[in-house]
Amino acid sequence: MSKVRGRRKVCVAINSRANYGRIKSVLQAIRENPKLELQLIVGASGLLQRFGSVVDVMRKDGFEPNATVYSIVEGETPTTMAKSTGLAIMELATQFENLKPDVVITVADRFETIATAIAASYMNIAVAHTQGGEVTGSIDESVRHAVTKLSHIHFPATKLACEYVIRMGEDPSTVHFTGCPSIDAIASLDLSSPGDIFTRYRGVGADLNPNEPYIVVLQHPVTTEYGQGLQQIEETLNAVHKIGMQTAWLWPNVDAGSDDVSKGIRRFREQHQPKKIHFYINFAVEDYARLINNAVCLVGNSSSALREGAFLGVPAVNIGTRQSGREHAENVIHAPYDRNEIEACIRKQIAHGRYPRSTMFGDGKAGERIAQILGEAELRIQKQLHYT
Repeated sequence: MSKVRGRRKVCVAINSRANYGRIKSVLQAIRENPKLELQLIVGASGLLQRFGSVVDVMRKDGFEPNATVYSIVEGETPTTMAKSTGLAIMELATQFENLKPDVVITVADRFETIATAIAASYMNIAVAHTQGGEVTGSIDESVRHAVTKLSHIHFPATKLACEYVIRMGEDPSTVHFTGCPSIDAIASLDLSSPGDIFTRYRGVGADLNPNEPYIVVLQHPVTTEYGQGLQQIEETLNAVHKIGMQTAWLWPNVDAGSDDVSKGIRRFREQHQPKKIHFYINFAVEDYARLINNAVCLVGNSSSALREGAFLGVPAVNIGTRQSGREHAENVIHAPYDRNEIEACIRKQIAHGRYPRSTMFGDGKAGERIAQILGEAELRIQKQLHYT
């Protein structure tokens, strides 16, 4: 795509279902901004059917990619994760050479995120990073801060994260507290539950009734605890099964250890034939918001429990170390990888019910702010520790 005269070309790399939900409002705002020209690259698990084929969801939303990048090495081990990162760097470099963007946006803290930042920064392309400065567990903690140091414009989601990015030596003039774009998608959305929300998406398992209470579970592997995923997911499966409530269970992401988590789910399903659990691959951004908004409890280790969950006031049980140290509102309580404690926490949250809305992760206008800043900010690729 040729550059429209006078417009700054902004290339956004979408590599997973989580990526898309975290940046969709920014894509819309860039497209509507007369100073900007949107470019889209879709890659990694965003192209794979077994992870929800996010590219198809994007096309339905009116976003046609300029390029696609196949970079996932099968296996879901630490070795294949490292190889996938390297392959993504090579493939993204080719696409950046073709598209010649002025700035590249990379989202959050996944291995595809650092691949995007490495390729763009080495090609002297300005890198804009969302969700920097946050604290968590797993390899995500290291990746997130490494991407911050490779980036030139920062869009942290919370005030505390903004302070942390500056304390990492970034120039305060490049750090913009915008809130998280994931909140934008739900701030003005009709969050009532569609009558067909459990039947319009692919999956296997029990028939669920949206008019009766249900739990949502989303638990990913923890890369730094590779080899423990099977035992960890079995604890959660047994706890939820004992609760005996309708459950919409989403498939894990592509991180190292995903095969162990998936194996645990399949084995449990075959052994127990649960009568009230349905396993899903993916939901559209808006329908996922409706799904968790109308749930009595959100269970697992997804950041959506802490981000969107806070804004919606959904009771949530965060399991294990994946979100260790991340800011959260009062809607979240924590449980170790222990079925009895997980069960107790779920029952406690169901009994508590809804929590007050928190805007700590955003007020619904992050996308507009980010697009405006991208249209006006000076793009500098030379960096130094600011406190020197």
